[in-house]
Amino acid sequence: MNIVDSSGWLEYFSDGPNAGRFAVPLEETSALVVPSITVYEVFKVVMREAGENKALQAIAAMQKGTVANLSSRLAMDAARLSLRHQLPMADSIILATAIIHEAVIWTQDADFESLPKVKYFPK
Repeated sequence: MNIVDSSGWLEYFSDGPNAGRFAVPLEETSALVVPSITVYEVFKVVMREAGENKALQAIAAMQKGTVANLSSRLAMDAARLSLRHQLPMADSIILATAIIHEAVIWTQDADFESLPKVKYFPK
């Protein structure tokens, strides 16, 4: 299973320099888990930069994967991980989701760089 964090989705949608690296997990939708926090983050950025119609199109693409909603258990696991690894809230939710789904995290976010089961690509 794979999780692409918000930085990867945004890189892919903007066709940035690392877009091709994120195409691999994003186009294999049967193995793609999408934490609901990434839906929030991507929708917010795309709506701010390109408008609501483009943001809705981005979310439609994200929903081709399996969206993982934030449950109480996941929230508590994320809080523990946040304290252990000094991660911001969204990153800890993504990490907790990856652990539960035994997924690899694909990212450009340096907060994940030293964690196991992470494919990190510097910007």
